Amino acid sequence: MLIDSHCHLDFPELAADLDGVLARAAAAGVTGMVTISTHVDKFSTYAALAEQHANIWCSVGTHPHHADQELHIQADDLVRLSKHPRCVAIGEAGLDYFYDNAPREAQATSLRRHIEAARITGLPLVIHSRKADEDMAAILKEESEKGAFPFVLHCFTAGMPLARTALVLGGYISFSGIITFKNAQEIRDVAAIVPADRYLVETDAPYLAPIPHRGGTNEPSFVRHTAEKLAEVRGVSLEQLGAETTANFARLFSKTGLA
Repeated sequence: MLIDSHCHLDFPELAADLDGVLARAAAAGVTGMVTISTHVDKFSTYAALAEQHANIWCSVGTHPHHADQELHIQADDLVRLSKHPRCVAIGEAGLDYFYDNAPREAQATSLRRHIEAARITGLPLVIHSRKADEDMAAILKEESEKGAFPFVLHCFTAGMPLARTALVLGGYISFSGIITFKNAQEIRDVAAIVPADRYLVETDAPYLAPIPHRGGTNEPSFVRHTAEKLAEVRGVSLEQLGAETTANFARLFSKTGLA
């Protein structure tokens, strides 16, 4: 049993064949998934998907690419929307210095508001961090001093220092299809040392399809390929990895009621 902890079912590549996507996921042993918010202003779309399917949950948040477009969103707005019964997380929010689609100051402001919402609600914050390791670590440390909050570094692409910072602060780390790529040895090195009770699997579909589907449209069923590679890296069976990551998901995303 596997759970795709991060996908985007509202994106057109998946929405156009949602019934097929869900059927293929079930056939691959993927029993649940979280469709992740990228725009708070589109929350009703994510909520509707989760309302219509018992094994889909959603989050509420602003992707760092769009941080400057939603600076009107305050922590209180996130808290209010997160009360929806199918909303189980805050985010995704974070820092993306690779594309720099939004000013870095706006990204940091948005991230801190999301952290506040996670702290208030106790819901996990789904963090996007790309090419921003030092600033992300600094914000996580600073905000943790104000009060703990649950979080996961999703689609981990950073180095060992940020991984260790996140783990010390009580965070989780989620691995995507990137772990199957030949040039991802540094990520596999991180995956090998993460404690068994602190890691997750995801697709980030429709992006980042794992080998053997690299270059194509990703979908939740493909999380099995990521899980197989991750099991190999960690030296465990696929069954054990499925049990560990599902238990970890249920603990972190406790509002799902799976624990």
